[in-house]
Amino acid sequence: MKDVREARSAAVVINARSRRGAAAHGSLVDKMQRAGLPISTVHHVLSGAELAGTLDRVVADGHDMVVVGGGDGTVGCAAGRVAGTDVMLGVLPLGTANDLARTLEIPSDLAGACATVANGKVVDIDLGRANGQPFLNVASVGLSVRVTEALSPGLKRRMGPLAYGVATLRSYAGHQPFRARLEFPEGDHEPMDLHDVIQVAVGNGRHYGGGNTVSPSAGIDDHTLDIYAILAAGLREHVQIARLLKDGRFLEHDRVRHLTARRVQLVTDPPLSVNLDGEIATVTPTDFTIERNAVHIVVPQSSNSAWFDGRGAPK
Repeated sequence: MKDVREARSAAVVINARSRRGAAAHGSLVDKMQRAGLPISTVHHVLSGAELAGTLDRVVADGHDMVVVGGGDGTVGCAAGRVAGTDVMLGVLPLGTANDLARTLEIPSDLAGACATVANGKVVDIDLGRANGQPFLNVASVGLSVRVTEALSPGLKRRMGPLAYGVATLRSYAGHQPFRARLEFPEGDHEPMDLHDVIQVAVGNGRHYGGGNTVSPSAGIDDHTLDIYAILAAGLREHVQIARLLKDGRFLEHDRVRHLTARRVQLVTDPPLSVNLDGEIATVTPTDFTIERNAVHIVVPQSSNSAWFDGRGAPK
């Protein structure tokens, strides 16, 4: 199905634990119904386990569209369940960072997001996998995991996207560098051994971390992964790198290594947790892969962030 207007039944799943989820759910459903979306069922969830189970049920029920309200972790969970199906995914950005919405040019205001879900166009996007677990924006190890651990719900509610900067400052001082090895099973590159690393990230989308840019050329339907590693350095150099994160120019710094690949395997010493779109979900060693055109997602009619190619598009 390629047209929102062809949808006969839509299920709405809202994560009430997300930053704006608890306060907005009633008005969101009303807005989408008034815009003509054929909503058949509405679910409000309060935990990750409840979210996963609810998504499994609504996909199995055969709805043409699943509309998910929450942060990037919530949307990534939903994307993993609709990947490879004809189910359309609508997004209501109710989280703190909402980087997928930023990548796809989905409005941050809820009235605009509801209008997009009801009247937008359908495009294909790629889905990243880390040891089989789905992610849409970025998977990372190192400093970002400590930042995620420091991002308490209270801090996110009080400060919104600024919470990422506060959590980074809190995490930086005590972070220990590690060793990493990157291997490329598809033959894109020779194996790479890195020492004194503070972060390795593997990007599927374009934005992450509250508006940072993976790479100036990154796209969520370009069928490649962007990999970068930030090496240990002095505080002044890391401040320089941080100032360039928003537009992706940090990749030009001499303490950053960047490349693209279709698949990459990451081994670290010591083994480390892996952050997937703000959720700590697996550990190294990690096999990162990409599913081309895996998710049919609704974006504004004016968006040029991705196109509809279909899962059978040539490689």
